[in-house]
Amino acid sequence: MGFTVLEQLNMKKLIALTLLFCLAVMAQAADSKYRIYWGNSTSYSDIEFTIKGDHIYRGNSTSYSDIAYTIKGDRIYRGNSTSYSDIAYTIKGDHIYRGNSTSYSDIAYTIKGDHIYRGNSTSYSDIRYTIKEIY
Repeated sequence: MGFTVLEQLNMKKLIALTLLFCLAVMAQAADSKYRIYWGNSTSYSDIEFTIKGDHIYRGNSTSYSDIAYTIKGDRIYRGNSTSYSDIAYTIKGDHIYRGNSTSYSDIAYTIKGDHIYRGNSTSYSDIRYTIKEIY
């Protein structure tokens, strides 16, 4: 059973949100704001998400209506929820896992420096997102 194109796009965005989760933890402590860009870019046109406080927003927005994910502890939840059934990702170390798992087979992303890589890779060709703090 495969995923639809829309589901695949949503999964890619969820991955970015996981990275945003890590940044959100830092943002909560420093009241900072971060942007996540598609690929190895920091171009305004490539903004996928904005992290502020404990929320990950779609695009360059920080509007309540654009909340894509909520970060609490080491979990990233879908939408403005912290319900167990809405867990999208789990963060442990430098890995982002699918759902409530920390199994090697469920590694969705690896975080290293200001990049988020696909799977357990840190190869340049596997860069999915770039993270930058906004001042």
